[in-house]
Amino acid sequence: MPTESLYPKFNIPNTDLWGFLFERNDRPYPEEKIIYRDADTGRAYSYAQVKSTAIELGKGFKSVWEWRKGDVLALFTPNCIDTPAITWGVHWAGGVVSPANPGYTAEELAFQLKDSGAKALATQKPFLKVAVEAAAQAGIPEDRIILMGDEKDESMRFKHFSSIRNIAGTNRYRRTKAHPKNDLAFLVYSSGTTGHPKGVMLCHENIISNLLMLKAGEGTNLSWDGGPAGNGDNILAFLPFFHIYGLTCLICWSLYSGIALTVMSRFEIEKFCAIIQNHKITFAYVVPPVVLLLGKHPIIDKYDLSSLRMLNSGAAPLTQELVEAVYKRLKVPIKQGYGLSETSPTTHTQPWELWDKTVGSVGTLLPMQTAKYMSPEEKELPIGETGELWIKGPNVFKGYHNNPEGTKNALTEDGFFKTGDVGHQDKDGNFYITDRVKELIKYKGFQVPPAELEGLLISHPMVNDVAVIGIYNKDQATEVPRAYIVPKPGVEGSPKTANEIVQWLQAKVANHKRLRGGVKFVDEVPKSASGKILRRLLKVKAQEEEEKGQRAKL
Repeated sequence: MPTESLYPKFNIPNTDLWGFLFERNDRPYPEEKIIYRDADTGRAYSYAQVKSTAIELGKGFKSVWEWRKGDVLALFTPNCIDTPAITWGVHWAGGVVSPANPGYTAEELAFQLKDSGAKALATQKPFLKVAVEAAAQAGIPEDRIILMGDEKDESMRFKHFSSIRNIAGTNRYRRTKAHPKNDLAFLVYSSGTTGHPKGVMLCHENIISNLLMLKAGEGTNLSWDGGPAGNGDNILAFLPFFHIYGLTCLICWSLYSGIALTVMSRFEIEKFCAIIQNHKITFAYVVPPVVLLLGKHPIIDKYDLSSLRMLNSGAAPLTQELVEAVYKRLKVPIKQGYGLSETSPTTHTQPWELWDKTVGSVGTLLPMQTAKYMSPEEKELPIGETGELWIKGPNVFKGYHNNPEGTKNALTEDGFFKTGDVGHQDKDGNFYITDRVKELIKYKGFQVPPAELEGLLISHPMVNDVAVIGIYNKDQATEVPRAYIVPKPGVEGSPKTANEIVQWLQAKVANHKRLRGGVKFVDEVPKSASGKILRRLLKVKAQEEEEKGQRAKL
């Protein structure tokens, strides 16, 4: 039988996201509470300022652009405290927000603009060149490109979003209400590890239900007016707002809960530490590469990070070795959570009190959901056996935009989403995610999870970072595991070092998990903005090395 969540069920209010956040009767904090603060400039928005800015902007969209229900605004920007107000201005006007990675090329951005059907684009001045080029490719006129952030366009060619506010004659406009189940709030794009990114359609009810799940999962541990200093918890926001993790868990969750968000435009390890020290940060959502730095980077010792009460890691599997290394160094506990763009995102989280008792687990199933692990033949597996995780709940997306085939392959007729992630659950209801279905290495019929080997290798004293992929070996007619390793400073990436690491791992794993593909030393491991290892880039690198080696033999 599928596993049901042990949390109490709740009623999902019949409203859209705007109504849920701004027309509620249960807001526990005052209107003047500061919600978003820029870590560099100190510029800030209170709850009341976010709401008034969004309403004025929504009226401006209707007046200047004749905004219609379902129209899409794309956001092409690093983290910015203007993002929430612009997002809810679009929602007030009945529109959809589609955030894009600010690292995109013009061609990559143009694909998302065209696929999403974006009617307008908001960006920042340093990103205008790419934005203009992409908008031209997508057929978006220049007067539909607006600026956000602190810099304005001196030439006045591009309007700042603030100029669309407070336009005379807009008081006649009224809010366009969205249907909670039928209308989209966000159209986010997957990281595109294979082919073009897919547009994930998230309706208003998806996001609302996930916020209520987060409320249940975090319980009373985080507070707008509590915390160690008595003036409320302070969350550090560096995870990208263009990713669903940042959209829901940072932008939406902070406004719903009233917990202050200190916003970094992008991650830098020393600035990250300085902000924690200076702003007395109490909590942060992180990803494994950041946990890795906290465990190994020498700069950490220069800062006082003692205000941190807890970290929550997501986006990729986190190993026991890493959690223990950070706690030993900083005495900061790290719990894990799990989710996907398609689930809005959070489906599981570790209870705070169990962070050190179920290390390696992503926690228990959050309320209103059902889950099961399935065999490759799509037969349900008993507790303890490894298979693909399937999830059902009100937070599961409506499908992939313009991609009926992808939707059909991802969603079953009875509403389960096939996550593509491999793992198992234990008898106490703790779930474990060990790898992606498509990333498992098949060695002579045995399955080798790369994340398991990475978790072991990262604990080696000579290893700073690592990624493991499968390499096809013609002589053995099978895939074999190979490790791409970033050595610690001062460690020579020599054949002797490689052999030492191979022998060290060999003593710790089963025969089929040995590094028969060897070790390659690299300057860095390629990763997405959300912290996922981009194994496809390493596979391309391996293929190039193979071809180069073959040419050398000729």
